[in-house]
Amino acid sequence: MSRLSESNTFRAFRSSKYTLYFTGRSVSQLGTWMQRTAVVWVVYSMTNSAFLIGATIFAEQFPSFLFSIPGGVAADRYDRHKIIMLMQILSIIQSVLMAVMVLTHHTTVWAIIVLSVLLGIINAFDVPARQTLVHEVVTDHADLPSAIAMTTAMANLAQLLGPVLSGIVLSVFGAAVCFFVNAASFGGVMLSLILMKLPPSPPRKNEKNVLVEFADGFRYLRRSPNISMMILLLALTSLLVLPYNTVLPVFAKVIFKGNASTFGLINGFIGAGAVAGTVYLASRKPGAPLKKILFAGTFILGVGMILFSQTRYFPVAMFFAILTGFGSMAQYTVSNIVAQSESAPEMRGRVIGIMLMALFGMMPIGSLVVGAVSQRIGAPTTMLVQGIIAIVLALAFSRFLFSRTVVPVTNDISIAEVEEMEQEKYL
Repeated sequence: MSRLSESNTFRAFRSSKYTLYFTGRSVSQLGTWMQRTAVVWVVYSMTNSAFLIGATIFAEQFPSFLFSIPGGVAADRYDRHKIIMLMQILSIIQSVLMAVMVLTHHTTVWAIIVLSVLLGIINAFDVPARQTLVHEVVTDHADLPSAIAMTTAMANLAQLLGPVLSGIVLSVFGAAVCFFVNAASFGGVMLSLILMKLPPSPPRKNEKNVLVEFADGFRYLRRSPNISMMILLLALTSLLVLPYNTVLPVFAKVIFKGNASTFGLINGFIGAGAVAGTVYLASRKPGAPLKKILFAGTFILGVGMILFSQTRYFPVAMFFAILTGFGSMAQYTVSNIVAQSESAPEMRGRVIGIMLMALFGMMPIGSLVVGAVSQRIGAPTTMLVQGIIAIVLALAFSRFLFSRTVVPVTNDISIAEVEEMEQEKYL
């Protein structure tokens, strides 16, 4: 294990606290993907409508966009451990309510949408606090890129296994069991936080209100073009490309003549590609060009989607699903590494909050658009167009992605920190 932790890929596991953090999140993410898969399948089984799938995804993600402002500020102001614990309790309640609704045969699309809105609000506060907590559980700051990449790899592995397990459970036991499993999985995060025995985060007193503090975050990004350009690309990709998951149930049921297990397999192969891509990213040598990796990932994402959309033979389509997952991995992972590595400690929560606004604000709108468009032109043509857009975005941002790293020197970052970032060359 000691040799394993010394490699570039796994060096974050030298910290026992990060190992606990990783384990707790792994259990929780697996349950989360089981629930997400179950929700999408339940809605499609009830309605046969790609638009209502998009509406359900919108209901979960758009509140995360609306409340990411107070969520990011809260992560900077208050005790992150307490925020995370409270959000886990609320998540348990949300999952149990979903399960009870299914068991009592009171399942309606509108009830699912209301509970999805609740989950979106919870995530708006949970994710910024959880992301910034990585800095507290990693012993050596040089291990941070490994920690972020391995955490993302874990999330992608859950995206691989969760839908597959969910497809099996849906076929054998029903959706309620998926929701109960997710409720139980949040206990993993709570247990890991208890075992870490982290000291309470001292509250940061600030007389500014929430909106003023978040405006400071936007001003900070304006002086940090390396981070802001990454977030802009993430926003456009989240709006126009990444909502391809909205039409996946149509491919499973209509194109490939399958069932819930087929839907789980498609998500699983996409997750396998994302895991492979994230492990590759985590194992890169110090100084590897992250921006070039992002360009390649975006281009591969487009190619994978184009080929998947036009393939009717399921085994071959799964190969292209792997390519799609490999390419999609880079979008959030690279942006997250840049945001966490280069932002000043006192601004980190707000930078992550803005990044989540780009993700959660654009993707639900994109899901609505993709769902509506696919109703008119069909799922294959919709995904074909999305793949072309991904390639166009990669080419449009190529000048930035192939440029030399710009490290901002502002009042928020000391010269010593700038020199340290230059030496470490995360990009």
